[in-house]
Amino acid sequence: MEIVAGKGARPCKCQKTGRHTDPFEKVRVPRRYSRCHFSNYTAQNESQKLALLFASNFTNEYPAEDRGLLLSGPVGVGKTHLAVSILKGLTERGFSCLFYEFGSLLKEIQDSYNPRTQASELAVLAPVLNAEVLVLDELGASKPTDWVRDTMAYIINTRYNDARVTIFTTNYPDRTSNEREETLEDRIGVRLRSRLYEMCRTIEIDGTDFRKTLQSGRSARPGF
Repeated sequence: MEIVAGKGARPCKCQKTGRHTDPFEKVRVPRRYSRCHFSNYTAQNESQKLALLFASNFTNEYPAEDRGLLLSGPVGVGKTHLAVSILKGLTERGFSCLFYEFGSLLKEIQDSYNPRTQASELAVLAPVLNAEVLVLDELGASKPTDWVRDTMAYIINTRYNDARVTIFTTNYPDRTSNEREETLEDRIGVRLRSRLYEMCRTIEIDGTDFRKTLQSGRSARPGF
C-alpha cells in the first residue's frame, strides 16, 4: 500500500505491476517449449500434417470436443510441440490447463512422502486431477513398477470419472515388428491402455528425429 496525500491509502504501483503476470506461467510448461506454437510446427510428412490438423481442430472445437488425444510416435517428431500448442490456444481462450512430464510428476509425488517437505501428496495431485485440460508428457517412460502403475491408474481413472480431458504423449507404439521393443500396453498395462482408447483419439506421428536433422545440418556447416 502507499499513502496519497488527501486521498488515503491505495495499492502501490509495484503491486499493480505484479498482478500482470503471464497466465501461461501457471500451466507449468518447461522453458524449453515456451516458444512452441502451431505456427512454427513444421510438418515434414503426411502423418505430421494430419497431427497438426487434428491438434488445431481440437483447440478450436473444445469444449465441444470432449475426448482427449494420445499423440504417439518416435522421439523428435513434435508430439510435445503440438501438445504445448494446444495448451497455449486453450489458455488464451480462458480454460484451465496444466502440463506435466510424467516422470517429473512421479518425482514430486515421491518427494511429498518425505516428512521434511511441506508439500503433501494431495497438494501435488489436486491440480493434476482438477485441471480442465491436462497434458501428461512421456507416458510410459518411467519404469513400470506396481507403484507407478497404481499412480497412473489413479490419475487417469479419476480424470476419466470426472469427465476431464487429458492429452498424452508417448514414444511407445501400439504395435511393433520387433519383439524386443515394448508397446504402450507393455508399459502401462492392458487395463489402462483400454481406458485410453475410450478417453482419447490416438494420433500416430511418423518421421525422423528433427533434433538429429538439425544437429547434422549444423555439423555440416564450415566452422561448426
